[in-house]
Amino acid sequence: MEIKAERKVAYFIAIIFFFIGVICYAAFPIKKPEEPIRIMLTSTAGNVLFDHKEHASEDGYGIECLECHHTMEEGDTPEACGECHEAEEEDGILKKSDAFHGKCKICHEDEGSGPLKCAECHAM
Repeated sequence: MEIKAERKVAYFIAIIFFFIGVICYAAFPIKKPEEPIRIMLTSTAGNVLFDHKEHASEDGYGIECLECHHTMEEGDTPEACGECHEAEEEDGILKKSDAFHGKCKICHEDEGSGPLKCAECHAM
């Protein structure tokens, strides 16, 4: 008989903790970061996981937003590269893969660090 009472108390405590957890989760949700941490760039050659935080933060490479988001006006929110750069070249705007390869590879070559070969960026 004593084991049943202990089990009921344990279930009751577990239920209370469950509801406290749900209430805390709903009351204090995790805030979305202002800047993306990582970005998955999709490609037919294999997706590329780009560490945006490392490239943009002062503790990382400290690359200014306008280095990549070259059409951004001061005070604007940067647009994703795919907003302008399509899968194929259109109206003189580089296609997305050429824009990325040009920007990324040139910077990696100039800085003497970072991946340069296909398989070093693209997950095959």
